[in-house]
Amino acid sequence: MEFCGLIQHFNKENLMRCFHELDGKKAVGIDKVSKEEYSVDLEKNIENLIARMKTLKYYPAPVREVLIPKGNGKYRPLGISNIEDKIFQSMYAKILSAIYEPLFIEESFGFRPGRSCHDAMKSLYKYLNEMIEGVVIDIDLSNFFGTINHRKLIQILEMKIQDKTFIRYIVRMLRAGVLAKGELRKDDNGSPQGSICSPILANIFAHYCIDQWVKHEIPRYLHGNIHIVRYADDTVIIAIPITLEFSGS
Repeated sequence: MEFCGLIQHFNKENLMRCFHELDGKKAVGIDKVSKEEYSVDLEKNIENLIARMKTLKYYPAPVREVLIPKGNGKYRPLGISNIEDKIFQSMYAKILSAIYEPLFIEESFGFRPGRSCHDAMKSLYKYLNEMIEGVVIDIDLSNFFGTINHRKLIQILEMKIQDKTFIRYIVRMLRAGVLAKGELRKDDNGSPQGSICSPILANIFAHYCIDQWVKHEIPRYLHGNIHIVRYADDTVIIAIPITLEFSGS
């Protein structure tokens, strides 16, 4: 199934709902406008956002980078969006989730409704307890969110979504850039952690590039069963037993 006319869901009622669902205690973006300040003239602000979207004059602002200590001497970069962009991202996340949630594999647990890391561990233990012999591969991708290729992500989205305006605004969001220490940084890769849209975009990318590969491509070379348990970019692959067959030289 392909989807058209998605941009029409960005109406006043839906965007107002997205606004009220936002956490007013979160950090502000580069415009320093809080949820409380935006709410002073909320209806007018929402109507203005819709008008700019309809005329293709809305451009998401760069995110403000904040470095969060990871505890190992390294830092995790988070991108803080403006309140208006958070409303926009929230609506996008709802629409994308409605389209892709039914497609995601059962063994994908990260950033999905009604699922947690504890569910991922239960699923993993289930496979391990049934395992007599085989191979377990533990994978943690480095900087997964920051290395998602924009062009490939858009190609993946276009497999299901035929609304060109909807796609265009995703491109603008991805290319908005990151403001770090007063310098604007733009790249052809990455979806900032901290963006409301990033978790679902990352799951869509991983679904086609990891999950489908493991579930449908790898079994061609195996005599046995293969299982995957994935939480965002943390992945465990279990092969029981593993016998690889390679053709050619």
